[in-house]
Amino acid sequence: MIQFKNVNKIYRTGTNDYPVLRNVSINIEKGEYVLITGKSGSGKSTLLNILTGVDGATSGEVVVSGTDILQFNEAQMTKWRGENLGIVFQFFQLIPTFSVLENLLLPMDLMGKIPKQNRTTKATELLAMVGLSGHEDKMPSTLSGGEQQRVAIARSLANDVDLIIADEPTGNLDSKNAEMVFEILEKLNKSGKTIIMVSHEREVMQGASRKIVIKDGVIDEDYALKGAN
Repeated sequence: MIQFKNVNKIYRTGTNDYPVLRNVSINIEKGEYVLITGKSGSGKSTLLNILTGVDGATSGEVVVSGTDILQFNEAQMTKWRGENLGIVFQFFQLIPTFSVLENLLLPMDLMGKIPKQNRTTKATELLAMVGLSGHEDKMPSTLSGGEQQRVAIARSLANDVDLIIADEPTGNLDSKNAEMVFEILEKLNKSGKTIIMVSHEREVMQGASRKIVIKDGVIDEDYALKGAN
């Protein structure tokens, strides 16, 4: 489903080059639950930014379902991202002036992938899936951090995507709420979604099937996790 082929990322400032990713090659199959870890500055966030189109690569290919997404222009990338990726951020990124329901409807309205008459029903069903039925009319500021992250997960599924990208989604949560987020992501993976999560090196990830460790811009370790399905 996803192939990083000899991906390099070099930041240039004046006369100095700072390599962040060095000839990275990774294959991720459909339905995998992959945990990408590494210390701060290791390159894991850069890898995620390239996959989501936030940043480009200096060289190499990123092929998703047969398409090299690095060849997209900005408009093509925006359309592809909206139709194919669900992204869950550490800091939720909910629109504070929109209700919970409106936050879920927005990506549907922007992409037009879900028929207009079905959008409210779908949003309500997604909120029920993450345990937030009855919260549709609440504003994000009235929710706990864990509740906001569950709204963010529901929003990531708004356009029926198969690939979920989670950028340290529990980094801002206490252990109880982190556990709830892990359980939801694990269930999504068991339902067929491909999950790629970037997380801190020491964080233990329940449900993940594979762990990739990045160190100084290269793949240091890549192995199946014990007990994974």
